[in-house]
Amino acid sequence: MKRDELGDLVAFLTVAEERSFTRAAAQLGTSQSSLSHTVRRLEERMGVRLLTRTTRNVVPTEAGEQMMETLRPAINDIRSRIDALSAMRQRPGGTIRITSSRLPAQAILMPKVKRLMADYPDINVEISVEQKFVDLVSERFDAGVRLGESIEKDMIAVRIGPELRMMVVGAPDYFARNPKPQTPYDLTGHNCINLRLPTLGGLYAWEFERDGRPVNVRVDGQFICNDVPMIIDAALDGLGLACLPEDHLAPLVAKGSLVPVLEEWCTPFPGYHLYYPSRRLASPAFALLVEALRYR
Repeated sequence: MKRDELGDLVAFLTVAEERSFTRAAAQLGTSQSSLSHTVRRLEERMGVRLLTRTTRNVVPTEAGEQMMETLRPAINDIRSRIDALSAMRQRPGGTIRITSSRLPAQAILMPKVKRLMADYPDINVEISVEQKFVDLVSERFDAGVRLGESIEKDMIAVRIGPELRMMVVGAPDYFARNPKPQTPYDLTGHNCINLRLPTLGGLYAWEFERDGRPVNVRVDGQFICNDVPMIIDAALDGLGLACLPEDHLAPLVAKGSLVPVLEEWCTPFPGYHLYYPSRRLASPAFALLVEALRYR
């Protein structure tokens, strides 16, 4: 890649995200005409139109959308790492507010946050533990932690944990009274514990996949709950089968308190990510937090 090509890509991404040459030019500190020439030069070099220009706005073409999906994570990663390097030249401080569900807050956030606060006494961290999504901007959070597949596409998402998978489990006592399901379709004959989703309030549809073929199953049972620990307790008491992320269940499976089934149907999915608005101006303290949490 030539020296000026990276600048052309950044210019295109800024225009595509802002949907405006005027706003993008102000953000990049250049003129509209210069920015328009840069994007046109990129389109000519690639041999494909990336933006549709009208008198009112600028809209990415299908090729432009694909280009945005390719560029955004790479450019954001470069920006994040440069911010982290810049933070080393300053004395980081201030308060960072994070919203997270309980398990990643305990297992991922706290070990890294405690070390960060010890190394930088001027940094304060507030963690708000809640199951539902919140509006980061209106609730004045700097970032949130959730599963990667549930994060909106207009957010920057930084992977902070390994891949996960769902696991279907039952107590030995339950399987003493009921045969083990061999396929997801067998679940219709089982007493299953339903999870009430905290954000939209619907019931979680149990998701499976095998040989690239996805299967979603709406299960029935006597017990419904929106609290994961209570669902685990119900499964331990033999009330039915539960389907939850593996990290909640692994210690109990290892002890034999719960027995996994349908393992060949449970495929990995993106684990926990730190997410924050794409236009957030990273403070030195926040840049350090991102680098501390980044999964390697």
